[in-house]
Amino acid sequence: QALSEITGLGGGGGDLHELRARPLSDRRVDVHGFCHPGEFQRSPYLSARGNIANIFRGSTEEGYKAYHADKYDEDKNPNGIINFGTSENKLCFDLMSKRLTQTDMNLMEPPLLQYPDWKGHMFLREEVARFLTYYCKAPAPLKAENVIVLNGCGSLFSALATVLCDPGEAVLIATPFYGGITQSVFLYGNVKLVYAYLDSKITGTSTRPFQLTVEKLEKALQDARAEGITVRALILLNPQNPLGDIYSVSELRDYLEFAKRHELHVIVDEIYMLSVFDESATFHSVLGMDRLPDPQRTHVMWGISKDFAVSGIRFGTLYTENQDVANAVASLCYFHGVCGPVQHKVAQLLRDRDWINQVYLRANHARLKAAHTYVTDELKTLGVPFLNRNAGFFVWIDFRKYLRTGTFEEEMLLWRRFLDNKVLLSCGKAFECSEPGWFRIIFADKTHRLQLGMQRIRKVLEEREQEILAEEKEQPCQSDQDGKADSTDEVIFVSRHQESTCAGSSNLGDLIGLLQQQMRSSDWLQKNTAEQFA
Repeated sequence: QALSEITGLGGGGGDLHELRARPLSDRRVDVHGFCHPGEFQRSPYLSARGNIANIFRGSTEEGYKAYHADKYDEDKNPNGIINFGTSENKLCFDLMSKRLTQTDMNLMEPPLLQYPDWKGHMFLREEVARFLTYYCKAPAPLKAENVIVLNGCGSLFSALATVLCDPGEAVLIATPFYGGITQSVFLYGNVKLVYAYLDSKITGTSTRPFQLTVEKLEKALQDARAEGITVRALILLNPQNPLGDIYSVSELRDYLEFAKRHELHVIVDEIYMLSVFDESATFHSVLGMDRLPDPQRTHVMWGISKDFAVSGIRFGTLYTENQDVANAVASLCYFHGVCGPVQHKVAQLLRDRDWINQVYLRANHARLKAAHTYVTDELKTLGVPFLNRNAGFFVWIDFRKYLRTGTFEEEMLLWRRFLDNKVLLSCGKAFECSEPGWFRIIFADKTHRLQLGMQRIRKVLEEREQEILAEEKEQPCQSDQDGKADSTDEVIFVSRHQESTCAGSSNLGDLIGLLQQQMRSSDWLQKNTAEQFA
């Protein structure tokens, strides 16, 4: 019934625009953000739930389909689409293919070809426990009995939402965030997300842009409860996608204490924990904390798709001390299991500590750092503001000055302009960002693709800048449209985020760089010509 109400499939009609205007308490989920209602045609072969699954798509899905139909290939399709939208590490295929084809990986014994314990083979769960104990710096050895193995973290989000929430209930998350979580928690469990909106302005207790604070979580939770929404859990992404933020131990403790006060489960996604590529940044795992405020409601997930550059191998793991949660999730592992031979390969990979530390992580971090430096240097040359972080595969970029008006419709037009010029990016709306004009770019790619992709981005931005200038010359007396962002009015975020202990310190080079960035990004001279003053 709830699903039928969303689309009006059960009640002889219904308008998604009208649905969006209704308060949260009157609807189960806002599907407008990730489907195209104008294109929707009800299929008589599907249930109401099936029809929603059929239309559950957005710009991310649209771009992904376009990319697969026209993939860039240096030899076969040099004019194809370059994918800077999908968060994959394409820098370490040589290392991983060599390691995964060594003789110790090739084992085919009867237990691997039979039904396993649905939580995963014990040999793998023991290896995962040892691996997480070491890399998460756990104060005491983690236990294999608390480990569950599924085919990816998307399945984990889906399973956890289903066993922690009833249909129509909600999970709290800060925006912008990885948009795939919306689909994971909704399609099976009919669980929606409640947003704590972060923005670029540094206000109140914030010390950096898009900073998550307990005050923002409290406000989002109270607003949801005021509308009659039951919130069961909080999702934390650390390192954060798409921002690249790494939470300090004190921040993590504050978030966990907030959740404990309100009896919320905390789902901590640490899938990029080994993709911190600069020594100046330190990752802190929840599993490394001396004492968890509420261990029975704290659940940590990790997988190999990001940190080991193998997104095609579907493997994710959950660590929880709550055996009720573990057993409930395990009942869904029947649908999300990992095949026996892959479980063996993953166990062999995770136990090879020497290769991981001496070969893989050293090379991976050096390659990520070099690729990140190339892309951010290009952005600085273009005078484009961005968040300069040291984790993950992405840079969060401020393209607001290239929007004619500060709207998500304009953001989508710019996104399509990039796609028309054969480069796929992810727009802020896909991450539920509250400010139009922010984009995510993936930099974990080979040099020749980075160079060509940045050339295509530069072309779009230069054309867009000329068009906006031409329009302003035609209407010189007209003031800036409402909502249009002038980057000179905002802080230009180019310096690395530092811990609060040294937030007050800055060197001359950083200040000069900041000034140069503001000069490059300002169009004051173009708007205020000598002729106009005369």
